[in-house]
Amino acid sequence: MQASLVFTSVLLLVTFFYSTTTTSAQLSPLQPPAASPPTAAPAPALNTVPLVPSSPNGAPRPAIPKAPAIDIVQILRKAKRFSVLIRLVKTTQLINQLNSQLMTSGSGGLTIFAPEDSSFSKLKPGFLNSLNDRQKVELLQFHTISSFIAISNFDTLTNPVQTQAGDDSKRLQLNVTTDGGSRVSLTTGAVNATVTGTVYTDNKIAIYQVDKVLLPLDIVLPKAAPAPSPAAAAAKADSPKSDNTKSGSTNESEDGNDEANNKANTMESSAGSVSICAGMIALLLGFAFLGGSMI
Repeated sequence: MQASLVFTSVLLLVTFFYSTTTTSAQLSPLQPPAASPPTAAPAPALNTVPLVPSSPNGAPRPAIPKAPAIDIVQILRKAKRFSVLIRLVKTTQLINQLNSQLMTSGSGGLTIFAPEDSSFSKLKPGFLNSLNDRQKVELLQFHTISSFIAISNFDTLTNPVQTQAGDDSKRLQLNVTTDGGSRVSLTTGAVNATVTGTVYTDNKIAIYQVDKVLLPLDIVLPKAAPAPSPAAAAAKADSPKSDNTKSGSTNESEDGNDEANNKANTMESSAGSVSICAGMIALLLGFAFLGGSMI
């Protein structure tokens, strides 16, 4: 009786354990481990070098923008009508100064009035060749203003406008007038010119085409003679007197020489007359003597 009870209890425990395991397996089936997604291949030709290099302490360095290089000759060459101007700025080496000025920090920019080749052809023949190197540089600088001027801001300028040629308002004067912004006229006292178009412009440099070469009075007019010093003025004041005295002495000596020559000629003439008279008397006496002898 006890053996049957123990056997029944064990059978119940095995049945209970089997049913519990089966139910758990049905409720939570085992899942295979999920496969990891495939690793994406790097993009071809991808540059892994940082665009901004890191400093030694690991902090990124601030990016310093570099000003773009501007070559005035290249700009003029692309316009295809400024070959004479290009030759002048290169032979005088002024182009190096202008390009470096554009790269200088704090520079106010440049404004250049560019005469085209037909403008130079209006000059009298041989004019450019008659200029020395200093005058050629001054002529080019007279076409350049040391600041950027937009085409709409010419009416804000104060005349005479100072150029890179100098600040002599009489011999290096450049006056700019506008008629509402659509027409810009330039006068130098020797030439009246007009801005006929824009060659190039940005926020640093402006190049405008003009129909005539801007000739300053400093080149057209002769140089004013410097005032003489007091000593030179005194010497000049005394020089006419000495010249007059010298001239008077010279005239007196010449008059004396003429008088002496006249006297000598008179004496020679008198001596000749006396000799002729003596000869005639001797001849007459000879004839008389011969006549008496014959009688």
